[in-house]
Amino acid sequence: MAPQEATAAAAAASVTQKTEEAAPRKNRVTVVGSGNWGSVAAKLIASNTIRLPSFHDEVRMWVFEETLPSGEKLTDAINTRNENVKYLPGIKLGKNVVADPDLVNAVTGANMLVFVTPHQFMEGICKRLAGKIRGDVEAISLIKGMEVKMEGPCMISKLITDQLGVNCCVLMGANIANEIALEKFSEATVGYRENKEIAEKWVQLFSTSYFIVSPVQDVEGVELCGTLKNVVAIAAGFVDGLDMGNNTKAAIMRIGLREMKAFSKMLFSSVKDSTFFESCGVADLITTCLGGRNRKVAEAFAKSGGKRSFDELEAEMLQGQKLQGVSTAKEVYEVLSHRGWLQFFPLFATVHEICIGTLPPSAIVEHSERTPK
Repeated sequence: MAPQEATAAAAAASVTQKTEEAAPRKNRVTVVGSGNWGSVAAKLIASNTIRLPSFHDEVRMWVFEETLPSGEKLTDAINTRNENVKYLPGIKLGKNVVADPDLVNAVTGANMLVFVTPHQFMEGICKRLAGKIRGDVEAISLIKGMEVKMEGPCMISKLITDQLGVNCCVLMGANIANEIALEKFSEATVGYRENKEIAEKWVQLFSTSYFIVSPVQDVEGVELCGTLKNVVAIAAGFVDGLDMGNNTKAAIMRIGLREMKAFSKMLFSSVKDSTFFESCGVADLITTCLGGRNRKVAEAFAKSGGKRSFDELEAEMLQGQKLQGVSTAKEVYEVLSHRGWLQFFPLFATVHEICIGTLPPSAIVEHSERTPK
């Protein structure tokens, strides 16, 4: 090669390298979870990554591997048909969604992790991921629930932050997954701590013409709304199962919202009153008490007079999906009992006592009314 050509080639290589260094790295997204809501989240995200230049097109989705009645692996079925045939049948996820049964492989290279699994599995998932993710990862939790430890309650976003060393936002809202899958209009709330720029990136990733997302600087408030409303939905299901009517159900929802707000603010003084008027608050409470799996199974429990267990009904009615309200009611009860707060939260306490068979379903309207201090 002539000296001039070598010089030109070196200069071109240098320009290319500098251009690549100057160009912002594309964000790569993995969804950790593939149930009903996880599959819908993947669908929403995939519709945006394919059109937004700041994201890689491909969205990986970690699947807890199962064998379908046909003998086919769930992962293979999703990748072959572009559809979660078990948890979201009939809905195309987007050709850029790739199911992966290997958790560590699914998150490799991703800098944006979306967690959407039943909350009772999260501690184990975090332990498996510790030390296996990129240092610049941002996380978001769509998980409703909390871990109760000896030192007190631990929100799932904090569990993720503590075990993985990453910032974690939350997304909650009036989001019955099957309706969003059918692209019916809905809203959601992203809770963030300090970095609004990160919150806006999550808003961009999830927002569509039918799914409107708003950021709120209140992680604990948003997350507790999404967690506690499932306990109230269990109560609403008891009311429906006993045919108590709409007035009673409205009263239970009002009392439930009041206890949600009081419990949240007693745990975290930073929780904002305004958060309860966002989609994650009153709207999510309403939709969960009108529809959703917690209300549905609690209705069946009440109709049986409490003779059929929640475990039995869950297995029969939910095709592998998990209830959150019953386990959350137990966790909330543990916190209330440990802190001496039971007298201030008669609805929350009564829901748990009905769930474990200490009280009959009819007790849902027989608890004493007190205003939480």
